[in-house]
Order: sequence, then structure tokens, then C-alpha cells
Amino acid sequence: LALGILGFVWLANTPAGLFGKADALGYAVCHRIDVRSFSLNGRPLPLCARCTGMYLGAVAGLAYQAVVGRRRMGLPPRRVIAALGLLVLAFMGDGLNSYLTLFPNVTTLYTPQNWLRLLTGTGMGTVLAAALYPSFNQTVWSQWDGRPVLSGLRSVGAMLLLNLGIAGLVLLQSPWTLYPLALISAAGILLVLGMVYMIVLLILFRADNTISQARQLLAPAVGGLILALLQIGLIDLARFWLTGTWDGFHFG
Repeated sequence: LALGILGFVWLANTPAGLFGKADALGYAVCHRIDVRSFSLNGRPLPLCARCTGMYLGAVAGLAYQAVVGRRRMGLPPRRVIAALGLLVLAFMGDGLNSYLTLFPNVTTLYTPQNWLRLLTGTGMGTVLAAALYPSFNQTVWSQWDGRPVLSGLRSVGAMLLLNLGIAGLVLLQSPWTLYPLALISAAGILLVLGMVYMIVLLILFRADNTISQARQLLAPAVGGLILALLQIGLIDLARFWLTGTWDGFHFG
């Protein structure tokens, strides 16, 4: 009931249409600068290029791990952690270089490009999925598999290759693929936040490691979605109150 009421209020006060709702999700977590976003028929996507890659990478990475490593929660070996660390450094380095272009007369290492933002965001999404999935399994299930999902460079490479393939579909900028991928990336915000809040709720209510069957996830999943939607709604409200528009920022 609480989720239904909250969802109705949010839906009634956000832009119309499916893409409008996706915009409102992106509005809560992304600057949505128009020139730093890919466009569909002249309309910027709900998330900037970097965030599009990050949330698509997170969704695809979580799905990949769910298929190949059901209920696994082991810590990956050091070589995998080192490889994931390089993806984080690439994300931070390209993000900093891009951020510096907002300031006049500041020299940057290279000219930022949306395809680079997308790829480094995809790498960060891979890292996010690699951290979130085993943490979720370790918190939720009463019985889990202690082996790591990403047991070696081959496994993390396969997940990264999948994510880069999806990023390639974005770069094609075909409406047939860009529209569903834009919606999936926006939905990824709810998925990631919902999973994080599920973990928090289970720990706070001392219900961690008590779930044995998937149907028992319903209550914590609803609670996680309530908190995720509440966070998104409050940020939407604050940003709209400050800017008076649902658009992203309009500068280079």
C-alpha cells in the first residue's frame, strides 16, 4: 500500500510518458547535461553518456552474475580486484578530465568525448555489479555458495565484454536499440538503489541470512523500492524547486 501510494504520487507529478518517467529517474542521480548525453530524435537520453554506461553495465553485470554464479558470494582473487581497480581509475580519470572543461582557461589532457564517457561509465557499472551482487547474496540468503562469481580474469573479461557489446549498441544510435536501452538504464537506478536498500533493511531488522526461497524476497524488495523511490522523489522535488525545470543543465 505504501509503495502504491508513493508510486502514484511520483507518477502523477513527473513528466508525462514513459520517456518522461525515465527522465525523472535520471533527474535524481545525473546532471543530464545535454551536450554530454546521447540523443534520440533530437531528445537527450534520460541519463548522460557516462551514467547511461554505468547503469546499463550494472544491470547487465548483475544479470550475468545471476546466470553464471547463483548465490555465490566469495571475494574475487586479487588479480580480479586489480583489474576492477583499473576500471575505477579510468572512470575517475576521464570524469576529472571532463569536469575540468567546465572551467575556462584550464588545460585538460585530452578533449572529452561522449563515447569515452560511455565506455568508462560501462567499466564503472561492471565494478558496481561485481561489488553489489556478492554483497547481496551474502546478506540475503540463509545458504549461499562461498565461491566467487568472478573467479579469474576470464570471467571478469566475459562480463566486461558483454557490457561493452551493449555499449556498442548505444554507439550505433539506432532508435530500435537506443530507446529500450535508455529505458533499461533508467530502470537500473531503481534496481541498484532497491538492492542496496534491501541489504540495509535486512541488516537493520536483523533479518539478514534468513531468506531461503525467492518468494521470501517480496517484503524486503518492496521495502527497498519504497526507500529507493522516496530518495528519488525527494531529490526530484529539491532539484525542481531549485531549477524550475525537468531539463538537464545546458552548458558545455
